Amino acid sequence: MILMGVGFISLGVMLFFILQNDSFAAPASVQDFSAVPAEVDYAAPELILEDLAGNEVSLKDYLGSVVLVNLWATWCPPCKDEMPTLQTFYEKYKSKGFVLVAIDQEETREVVQPFVEEFGLTFPVWLDIDWLAQKEFNTSNLPSSYVIDRSGRVRLMWIGGISKKNLEKYVPDIITE
Repeated sequence: MILMGVGFISLGVMLFFILQNDSFAAPASVQDFSAVPAEVDYAAPELILEDLAGNEVSLKDYLGSVVLVNLWATWCPPCKDEMPTLQTFYEKYKSKGFVLVAIDQEETREVVQPFVEEFGLTFPVWLDIDWLAQKEFNTSNLPSSYVIDRSGRVRLMWIGGISKKNLEKYVPDIITE
């Protein structure tokens, strides 16, 4: 009985401190819950897929550019949330040799094209019906993003949504190298 009482008191004290700390936390509108990238260094995979027009495309086509590869799907809420941020970043840096390639996972052109139009996406969008990109990048999470430098090396890896703050913090240095 005494042990149970001590346990309940300990639990109560612990909850008090947890709730007390939460009351001093920044409001949700100020907090940034986006993923922070991991620094990596490996050769980019040799992906060959199709774009929305049905043309064969490859990551090799962008050797010499900095490429952010974003794996996503139309049904994925964090993927939808990050699309306006990705579009704005792309527009800002495309004149500096930056390309954003959004690779939709396992959906057809008929599903993806209306999404691209609704969000006003101007960067290349590829289709990956067989989830080859997920296999090549060794992930099963959406969204997942990878920054490939001008020499074809993957330098940053994000698992989860990307914020403007984290894009601006980590990617421009690779663009200007």
